[in-house]
Amino acid sequence: MQADQIDTFLDLCETRSFNRSAERLGVTQSTVSGRVAALERHLGVALFRRSRAGCELTPEGRRYEPHARGLRHALTEARAAARGASGTAMSIRLGLQHDLAAGDPARWVHAMLGQLPDAALYIESDNSAQMCRDLQSGVLDLALMFTPYPSPDVHFETLGELHYRMVAPVGEGLGDFEAITQARYVMACLSPAFERTHAALLPHLSRPPLAAGHSTTVQGLIRTLKVAGYLQQRMAARAIDEGWAEPVIGAPDLTQTVNAALHFRNRHRAVWRKLIGALRQNLGEPA
Repeated sequence: MQADQIDTFLDLCETRSFNRSAERLGVTQSTVSGRVAALERHLGVALFRRSRAGCELTPEGRRYEPHARGLRHALTEARAAARGASGTAMSIRLGLQHDLAAGDPARWVHAMLGQLPDAALYIESDNSAQMCRDLQSGVLDLALMFTPYPSPDVHFETLGELHYRMVAPVGEGLGDFEAITQARYVMACLSPAFERTHAALLPHLSRPPLAAGHSTTVQGLIRTLKVAGYLQQRMAARAIDEGWAEPVIGAPDLTQTVNAALHFRNRHRAVWRKLIGALRQNLGEPA
């Protein structure tokens, strides 16, 4: 049983198509068929029923699927442990939602190293969907994200909320909420939940001609195009302190829930409970 056989099996569980899995894995269809056949020989059972329409899992395949996900996760963890930084007690691969990484990534590092000063940290920023896939496969150990995507292998916990404040460039006549029009506004599209809250509280600004998915992009557009927009509270405070932005008086503050996610098998382990507690406390600190 080889890692590429397990990866191919799990990809077929999603696509139910040998052609589609071959495209996604960057191999030929015959390679996909060969890997599955070798895995079936090793297990002594048929995992898929083939047809012109694609393939379906057999009862044996359905029983094997959760074990295959566990095997893939364990193999990825083992590779990461073997390649970990020398002289460290453990290595942690942390995923951060783009907005969390852009605002102040060091705050999350300080919180984690405060609990595990001898740990080696690898940090990357990504979107919620990809981080959920990486947690499931073992590429990440822990992720902080906006949108949980349910998976039988991923455990989610709410840490708290980020607060967003509307700001505008100084001297542009946008310091009052009543002056904000769609033409002079950039909408932050940070997550489906954020967009729903925005639509409920600011219906007249929910379809502007300008929108962006990351706060760093929103900040650049606010400053360059002289429009108003929402920034995460820490970013907004820095912009105001630097003197180029001012708060928009009368605009409601918006919030975005932050979730911690980790593999289901780690949800009760002491080290991860300690880290999640520290991150929850860190999120609650004032800007």
